[in-house]
Amino acid sequence: MKLTNKEFIKNIEKKYTFEKKPSIAVAVSGGPDSMSLLFLVNAFIKYKKGKLIALIVDHRIRKNSKEEANFISTYLDKTNINSQILTVNKDKVSKKSMNEARNNRYNLLTDFCIKNNILHLFIAHHKDDNLETFLNRKIAGSDFYGLKSMSELSLHNKVFIIRPLLNFSKKKLLDYNKKNKIEYINDPSNFNLDYSRPTIRNFLKQSDQKIIKEINKDFENILFYSPYFIQMISEILLNNIVHVDSKKIVVGIDNIKNLNNINSENIIRRIYQFLFYQSKAPRSKKTRILISEMKKLNFNIFNVKGMIVKKNDDFLTFSRNSI
Repeated sequence: MKLTNKEFIKNIEKKYTFEKKPSIAVAVSGGPDSMSLLFLVNAFIKYKKGKLIALIVDHRIRKNSKEEANFISTYLDKTNINSQILTVNKDKVSKKSMNEARNNRYNLLTDFCIKNNILHLFIAHHKDDNLETFLNRKIAGSDFYGLKSMSELSLHNKVFIIRPLLNFSKKKLLDYNKKNKIEYINDPSNFNLDYSRPTIRNFLKQSDQKIIKEINKDFENILFYSPYFIQMISEILLNNIVHVDSKKIVVGIDNIKNLNNINSENIIRRIYQFLFYQSKAPRSKKTRILISEMKKLNFNIFNVKGMIVKKNDDFLTFSRNSI
């Protein structure tokens, strides 16, 4: 698939539905990936006669992060693209880890969108990123649900996250930037092998084509079969729900505790996603402890990342608050 403004607009209109004259935000780091996405979305928003804002996060991890944010903002002003610099609060920068930075970034971005009535936030993850995520999760021992990696459409803090570049390689993005004379900066942390993702990225760069082909094949198999797996989990859950409303879900304990651990774990994840309006679910370790307790039937109340699980006779009640 070609990466051009015309093809991008055609693809976006086919896959997603937007309000009339939409207001859209794009997360911009200043790197080649987010800059190519920004200019693609800018072409789309001009076509739709809507509004676009580039959101630049000063994560305050590196000494020059403020200067980088200002450089990007100044450059975008010259190209007539509105931008806003969002600065992470000092109190939220303690570990200076990639995970902390990611959480701070998403919270800042979605909070801004909510306050400004923006429904859609575009993120520049691409095909190479998704393959790296797949390998990272495979090494960490993720199950089938986790291995499908990033989705094109997800929900975070009641804001729709769109990743329209997951079918495009890094090379195609770089080619797009070169063709359209788009400036960008490089993030030094992308080359820091103290972090797991850059290490995996370096491994992929140094691997021969045979290994890359095998990894891609494994990942494509996961993508192909994941919809069937998710459908199966949904059907099991629906068949065992006793009660459901916006605050709680009640299921029969006998049917759930007799399922294998993988199915039980993913049912708990689906319940969490429903109750908290987001695609991100609790980590496997916490849910596995709950499943172990469920099968022993020796608990009355359990907390999974803010979700309260209570056992009442033959039923399990999942809720956002203790009831």
